[in-house]
Amino acid sequence: MPYFDAASSAPLHPVARQALQASLDEGWADPARLYREGRRARLLLDAAREAAADAVGCRPDELSFTSSGTSAVHTGIYGSLSGRRRVGRHLAVSAVEHSSVLHAAAAHEAAGGSVTEVPVDRTGRVSPETYAAALRRDTALACLQSANHEVGTLQPVAEVAEACREAGVPLLVDAAQSLAWGRVEGAWSMLAASAHKWGGPAGVGLLAVRKGVRFSPQGPADERESGRAAGFENIPAIVAAAASLRAVRAGAAAEAERLRGLVDRIRARVAELVPDVEVVGDPLRRLPHLVTFSCLYVDGETLLHELDRAEFSVSSGSSCTSSTLTPSHVLRAMGVLSEGNVRVSLPTGTPEQEVDRFLEVLPEVVASVRTRLGAPVASAGAADAQEFVVDSLGKLCPIPVIELAKAIGNVPVGGVVTVLADDEAARLDIPAWCEMRGQEYAGEHPVAGGTAYRVRRTS
Repeated sequence: MPYFDAASSAPLHPVARQALQASLDEGWADPARLYREGRRARLLLDAAREAAADAVGCRPDELSFTSSGTSAVHTGIYGSLSGRRRVGRHLAVSAVEHSSVLHAAAAHEAAGGSVTEVPVDRTGRVSPETYAAALRRDTALACLQSANHEVGTLQPVAEVAEACREAGVPLLVDAAQSLAWGRVEGAWSMLAASAHKWGGPAGVGLLAVRKGVRFSPQGPADERESGRAAGFENIPAIVAAAASLRAVRAGAAAEAERLRGLVDRIRARVAELVPDVEVVGDPLRRLPHLVTFSCLYVDGETLLHELDRAEFSVSSGSSCTSSTLTPSHVLRAMGVLSEGNVRVSLPTGTPEQEVDRFLEVLPEVVASVRTRLGAPVASAGAADAQEFVVDSLGKLCPIPVIELAKAIGNVPVGGVVTVLADDEAARLDIPAWCEMRGQEYAGEHPVAGGTAYRVRRTS
């Protein structure tokens, strides 16, 4: 069964499996002890740290192993905010950061700090100038992912890092999605990553803190991992994580070129094979293995179930929000269509035959879901009424948009369709539908039980 969700978690790399099994016999002892077994464990831990630091592009004594990527992010954010508390309590983040960053930002704000979310364009990319303008005299820390986990867009880390350097603000980079493909360029101050994103075992994260960065670890003092990750190191898992990172990096250039070709094929063919679809994310400045597209008049959860029945494992929107009924914060920040969203992220070694079969299956699956939901096949003829009201209160995505598409033919050119809806996705998907269909979005206003969305027919 083709697994197309590497952005959530990559399959365990064969090198990781071999290293894990081998180090189980050698790395079980306490590396802080001076006897033979402890020294052997320490050698394994030191070698893994040197290999990981080389991949990151930092000194070994700047890198700590944590229990997860999320733990690395939280440790980096709280340690930096605490270390620079005399500067201020302002935190700058992009609007499309991973939930681990946004959750930490929300907790910081709830505790009395201030947070600025830097907006992105429709490709999901921040402007370096806009990010620089968000930095203040009391900014203690800035955060920017190297590549978006949901749409694959690469961020201008080097330019933002330079702006942060000029402002005297440290920059924390979440490199979870990009580290397998290469180092993060630029004068970043801290970097976090997660081993299971590149084929290492789950339960291992990396946190690099450059020398000279003010950093105060939170919680009780601990002698391990520079005080940044308390408790006994999982040496077999750490060794496997470092070995697999080195292995994927060795073939990264060739595999990136091959997977980019497969993703380009998906980006081009989906738009040709499936009507009313929007391929989102930057078409050029992006990760090589990831593509996201959204289909009008489709329920994302149903679409995922149908693709699973067709033996394809894909994700919908962000892996951290796909189980909820609210639109992805990434797609919302980009202002693009959210309904019927599919994220395809190809693991290393994906055969092109699996991609071709996915493209064969997808149009029929989307068509069957649309038929089941009663989506419009063609526009209705013009009518005389200047205004038509669609009551979609209590109906979930994508029903409000489907009913809008059916109703637009009930008014002449210049007439208005008002959609009453209380589903949060409608606020994003109705304007996106207007842009895709060439109609005018005329605004919204609150009504009893929900919101009224006004659409003027222009063609």
